[in-house]
Amino acid sequence: MIRRRLLVLVLPAVLLALGLAACGEKKETAGAGTTERVNLVLDYLPNADHAGIYAAIDSGEFRTAKLDVEPRTPSDPSAPLKLLASGKADLAISYEPELLLARAQGADLVSIGALVQKPLTSIVSAGNKPIRRPAQLEGRKVGTSGIPYQDAYLRTILERAGADPERAKPINVGFNLVPALLTKRVDAVLGMFWNVEGVELRRRKKDPVILRMDELGVPTYNELVIVARAPDVRERGPLLRRFMRALARGHERVRKNIETGVDALVKANPDLDRDLQRAQVTATLPVFFPTGDDRPFGYQDPRAWQRYAQWMGDNRLLTSPQIAQRAFTNEFLPGEGI
Repeated sequence: MIRRRLLVLVLPAVLLALGLAACGEKKETAGAGTTERVNLVLDYLPNADHAGIYAAIDSGEFRTAKLDVEPRTPSDPSAPLKLLASGKADLAISYEPELLLARAQGADLVSIGALVQKPLTSIVSAGNKPIRRPAQLEGRKVGTSGIPYQDAYLRTILERAGADPERAKPINVGFNLVPALLTKRVDAVLGMFWNVEGVELRRRKKDPVILRMDELGVPTYNELVIVARAPDVRERGPLLRRFMRALARGHERVRKNIETGVDALVKANPDLDRDLQRAQVTATLPVFFPTGDDRPFGYQDPRAWQRYAQWMGDNRLLTSPQIAQRAFTNEFLPGEGI
């Protein structure tokens, strides 16, 4: 069993440096200045995960904040952080583990807020012999996207279940997870999102059995985060703060009325199925917001980041879990900042 050493992250100086301590709401007004363009690269095609972004655009929340936000779809999931680091984007949506790996490789990038608070990644199976318990993965073919930390997820899950990780058979199926599962090329897949593909499979009456990552022994993490360049964190604070506040208001609109997010998504991409989007946004809504009324939209838990980074270190994905200490800040969230 892999032992995860829980590092205490209560050093006041570190928290202050990261801007994680709430010191009252810092007032930032858009004023009468010129509207600023924000080039935002999404992590994937527009989907339920982006409902609050498109709601903030469609409702005029970004315009009110003097921001002209233009979402862009990446060529592949690895592109957003590369485009951001090279200066070809102002902000990017990416994954917490991808950001940590990028920082380990020298990218000077920082998460300024969590878009999705919990892991969406899941193990999904279907058919006559679905995987209902992790130990049943022994001797079974498991499709993954070929991402190193997915193999580490599988190992951690099997070890926690008292099963032999060497007896599982991971198969790289790229991003063809759904076809690989439905054609029975594999017995299960690791990498589908329970709120997107999981919902779609249920609506197609494929009777998926879904096992969520953070319920199987993998430390919880923010599935999607909003990433900026570190120099912009230092120099463009007012813009980042306005962006996060407008984004929070967009998500509040979706929480009050799901159709606000559905309408905005379908307007942005008319090819989307409205009923499917409604079901997926409804499923996603709870994980847009942190637990606890005292935490603002976008909140990132320092201890959760450190625990996940420690797990990555234990699995030789990071050389040092200390990489997490400056990988994120809550400074630009509503009610936060110095």
